[in-house]
Amino acid sequence: MSTPLPLTLPAIALDPLLRTWLQEDIGRGDWSSACLGSLGQRSLQAQWVAKAPGIVAGLPVAARVFSLLEGGVEFEALVAEGESCEVNSPIARLSGPLAYLLMGERVALNLAMRLSGIATATRQYVEALAPYPSQFVDTRKTTPGLRILEKYASRVGGATNHRLGLDDAVMLKDNHIAAAGGVRAAIEQVRQTMPYPLSLEVEVSSLAQVEEALTCPIDIIMLDNMPVETMAIAVQRLRQAQPRLKIEASGNVSLATLGPIAATGVDFISSSGPVTRAAWLDLSMRLVV
Repeated sequence: MSTPLPLTLPAIALDPLLRTWLQEDIGRGDWSSACLGSLGQRSLQAQWVAKAPGIVAGLPVAARVFSLLEGGVEFEALVAEGESCEVNSPIARLSGPLAYLLMGERVALNLAMRLSGIATATRQYVEALAPYPSQFVDTRKTTPGLRILEKYASRVGGATNHRLGLDDAVMLKDNHIAAAGGVRAAIEQVRQTMPYPLSLEVEVSSLAQVEEALTCPIDIIMLDNMPVETMAIAVQRLRQAQPRLKIEASGNVSLATLGPIAATGVDFISSSGPVTRAAWLDLSMRLVV
């Protein structure tokens, strides 16, 4: 199957990042491949093989890495993004000059392993929520420089993206509220200047703040670091007062707590766990000789 870039990873945004990472690894040139002489120009085939089970993500990105090297490497994904792989299962096929296969190997594999690890961890969270109507949502806790890719991997794993950046929505968190002098004061302040059509989300951590938020026009309310018992009371109160209000839960979210949190009736559960605590999925390239 072909490996075009997804529309959510446009080349105009992705290529400058990939060029920087290739430059970091290649530097002034690949001496290992150069010293191979004519052997480096020999056209060979290779396979990418999974060394652990998981969810595959990042193959279109890997294909783009080799394309930017302009060495004539052809990259064919053998599994679709979001599909599972088993130990020793081939996930991609490559062909081209040996020097270029080796020159792009590390950057391409590193990215695919990182993104597949995130997709694998995310899928565990999403599957744990399968019995409930709540959606799993990621956060802005991403690696600087990798956000567009880590958010993409999160989607591949089945999550819904929260804000990609501060310009996506107005979200009043604890420090905004503290600086403004309260929930209502913060909401009234931003409502005067926030541009259309941005949505407004407000973070609250107590039932008193829930009541204060209910006196103001908001789109989403986040119940942050609330005990599950308190959260259930808050959800019931919010549903009675504003049935259309979207409710998000965040803080101390783990695979073990997902079920109890979802059982309170929240619409969204957000966590940075699948990004900040994901292990890389082990992949390797093997020459076919």
